[in-house]
Amino acid sequence: MLRRIIQACFLIIGGTLGIFLIPDLLLLIGTEDIVLINNPYVSAVLGALIFYFITFWAVDYVTNFIKWAEESLIKAPITDVIFGSIGLFFGLLVAFLIGFALNAIQVPIVNTVAPTLLTLLFGYLGFQVGFKKRDELLNLFSNKIGKKKSGEEESEEERAGDLKILDTSVIIDGRIADICQTGFLEGTMVIPQFVLEELQHIADSSDVLKRNRGRRGLDILNRIQKELAIKVEIYEGDFEEIQEVDSKLVKLAKITSGVVVTNDFNLNKVCELQGVAVLNINDLANAVKPVVLPGEELNIQVIKDGKEHNQGIAYLDDGTMIVVEEGRDYIGKRIDVLVTSVLQTSAGRMIFAKPKLLEKAL
Repeated sequence: MLRRIIQACFLIIGGTLGIFLIPDLLLLIGTEDIVLINNPYVSAVLGALIFYFITFWAVDYVTNFIKWAEESLIKAPITDVIFGSIGLFFGLLVAFLIGFALNAIQVPIVNTVAPTLLTLLFGYLGFQVGFKKRDELLNLFSNKIGKKKSGEEESEEERAGDLKILDTSVIIDGRIADICQTGFLEGTMVIPQFVLEELQHIADSSDVLKRNRGRRGLDILNRIQKELAIKVEIYEGDFEEIQEVDSKLVKLAKITSGVVVTNDFNLNKVCELQGVAVLNINDLANAVKPVVLPGEELNIQVIKDGKEHNQGIAYLDDGTMIVVEEGRDYIGKRIDVLVTSVLQTSAGRMIFAKPKLLEKAL
């Protein structure tokens, strides 16, 4: 079907060119007196026939080019196509206005060549600006629509519509699915395409541990998308000028006014330094752990040596590490300890304690 359409277009182009060009060609070779040939209908038929024979050679190339262009447009994200087209339209509009102004100059070369060059130049620049600035433009439009008059508070619906941008580490960790299921995390979960590509790369790794982590992350995403009553969006854009995935996440959060959700300590610090809102799953986990105050008693089992001299290490059920001073002699035993201090950071919580038996002896 496509080949037939292309051949029909060739015939129409050939007939049109024949009407305008064949008389001039006859005049050039001195045969304009031949009335039968120097006729618009005959010229159209001759031009159509010439281009019909050309189609036998050119139709395959044109068909392949059109199919390639069609596949490229289908694969491209719709935002890229829309904003690229908008940029192209404004570029061509500017070229037309400048060309219209140049027509008043009455310089033959300028009037002939300049409009073509301006159309190519501004059309290209307009498309590139619209394509590369799509994220900023999208964010601008969303802010214009979502914002109310100054001084008014956002409604609950608007607050719940905040974008939560998931990074690779928090997806692999898996706790994000349980948090979403409980309803503590509201809004739209945004999964960037470059994060999916990194997960896919990890899942295809030759290292067994990495491969299992990648597959776990993909399973978590499937669970969030299919089983949980929460809105999930795939962000298909990319920042080709940026190589690091963490830097891309920060950039995306800036242009969309979104919140980065992570359990990566370093990414957490980068977001804080660049003024990007961030939710750290480890901070949430530490916040909901049972509060342990200095002076409280705990019954624990010392399981190994500590880093410092004569220290022992134990763990609570939630994974919190307890450093037991003078606890090395109790390795493998359950003992009562008294909490002396608690250290809490984004990286986790650490409890320092000493054996209660030692306290009684003193």
